[in-house]
Amino acid sequence: MGYPHSHELEVGTILSRHFGDPKARDLNTWLTYGGYEGLKKALEMEPAEITTVVKDSGLRGRGGAGFPTGLKWTFMPQEQKGPHYLCCNADESEPGAFKDREILRWVPHLLIEGCLVAARAIHAEHVYIYVRGEYFPFTNILNDAVVQAYEAGYIGENILGSGWNCDLTVHIGAGAYIAGEETGLMSSLSGGRAEPRIKPPFPAQSGVFGSPTTVNNVETLAAVPMIVVNGSDWYRQWGTEKSPGTKLWCCSGNLERPGNYELELGVSLKDVIYEVCGGAPNGKKIKAVIPGGSSTALLTADELDVPSTYEGLQEAGSSLGTASPIVLDEDVNIVRAMRRIADFYAHESCGQCVQCREGTSWVAQILRRIEVGDGRLSDLDTLYDLCEQLTGRTICVLADSVVFPLRSSLDKFRGEYEALIGGRP
Repeated sequence: MGYPHSHELEVGTILSRHFGDPKARDLNTWLTYGGYEGLKKALEMEPAEITTVVKDSGLRGRGGAGFPTGLKWTFMPQEQKGPHYLCCNADESEPGAFKDREILRWVPHLLIEGCLVAARAIHAEHVYIYVRGEYFPFTNILNDAVVQAYEAGYIGENILGSGWNCDLTVHIGAGAYIAGEETGLMSSLSGGRAEPRIKPPFPAQSGVFGSPTTVNNVETLAAVPMIVVNGSDWYRQWGTEKSPGTKLWCCSGNLERPGNYELELGVSLKDVIYEVCGGAPNGKKIKAVIPGGSSTALLTADELDVPSTYEGLQEAGSSLGTASPIVLDEDVNIVRAMRRIADFYAHESCGQCVQCREGTSWVAQILRRIEVGDGRLSDLDTLYDLCEQLTGRTICVLADSVVFPLRSSLDKFRGEYEALIGGRP
């Protein structure tokens, strides 16, 4: 059957083409679907050629930051002095995101192949797939696929007779959100606490066990084999110049048809919410959408007619993030929603930075006070001040993740806060 080409593309026909097909987990079946053709082609290419194809495709990191993948690979030292590592970030913990889970569940060999192709491109001799601890059933599926790939000679020594060696280890986390931050992930993988560290040094200079390391997201790596097989122009036929390709959308909240959808980048966010997902149930109006997972700024119902690209959402004052829109209908209490988000980040803070450790906790406490009717108008000024103190002052961006939804809710739904306060100064 082979990988899908342009004329075959519909919603859900690239990364998600085999979602829901249990047979795709089996290696023999996967080979009939065109599996490992990307690896075979990569073994005939020089590492720099692989990087160039991915760079030319415009593939951007699908973990939230959207950094150009091929460019990131060029940061790795080209000379083979000591070990190089590739880390696949499968610690999917952003509230609202559940796309990587589906790749692990249905097409584990696609991810394994993507990891191997990327490893060859960056001269890595070992791949680590760091999986969220709560994903235990999907980790079992992935482990079975890894065993099959080892037995068939796709992983290990002298892969497919090429003379190239590469091992792969699946590492299970312990449920820490902060392990999804790349330096926190590497610290956890190396046996330490999942605590982010200051950069520089960057992972490409000093990562896992102090060696050069690249960290890529599950969805990012899963796209690589098809790009290598079909070429960069094939991938660029979808999306926009700055945001090429397709994207898995995790749509949740008050929706008629929540779920995972694969769409080309650039479609209107309004169409994603209303046409693909059917809008809010029971004819209710949509109040707001958190477009990229819980750590992105809210957009009101009147602000949804924007292109679903990295640059489009940024111009709209938010972020594409992990493309995980959380939809809030007219009955949702904005203050309660923000309090629940703040509670999550306060709980998940690693505690290294005072601003984050104390600030997220204070935000949650103040929001809870307003929610139960004990707030004052001065609390809103305090929340704005906390937003300033939390932005850009910590090692990682967990503190900023509270600020983006909170500040946008204060700007756009201040009336809901004031209604609960009742005029108290």
